[in-house]
Amino acid sequence: MQGYNEDIVIEQLQNPATVRQAFARIVEQYSKPLYWQIRKMVLSHDDANDLLQNTFLKAWGSIEYFRGDAKLSTWLYRIAVNETLTFLAKERERRNLTADDADDFLLLNVESEAYFDGNRVQKLLQEAILQLPEKQRLVFNMRYFDEMKYEDMSEILGTSVGALKASYHHAAKKIEEYLEERV
Repeated sequence: MQGYNEDIVIEQLQNPATVRQAFARIVEQYSKPLYWQIRKMVLSHDDANDLLQNTFLKAWGSIEYFRGDAKLSTWLYRIAVNETLTFLAKERERRNLTADDADDFLLLNVESEAYFDGNRVQKLLQEAILQLPEKQRLVFNMRYFDEMKYEDMSEILGTSVGALKASYHHAAKKIEEYLEERV
């Protein structure tokens, strides 16, 4: 299969004869990075897989409205982030949790997930990240793990670059303090 070219894929999305093939290329190109973006927020492999499927279903359902005003990656990340935040809110509601104790169920996932087993520092980092408010956690994950540019995050999250930089700085400081207390 030839390399991925977003301009060609967007062109193919506009054509009913090639839209399915183009969307398959999108799924192939973005499944792994979207999966890990979601996984870093929900921690559970099964939940991340479900949310990834929902992301692509939503994208497919509205693909006819995508005109290339934003990058495909930006559009897909925005859908994935919204799906993830909605899922987390529903989990809190389902578990009858408040915003203050809401992420305790995610901490339990850190304890039980094989992905986080073994490395104490990795586990502590995940615990520290889970102490952050949801939006700060999202910004931290996108910047620290994905090395995403603030400009791209701004498009995805609809937040100014300055606010994102401040959010990342505060998150990093909180994580540093959390780790210093425990290491």
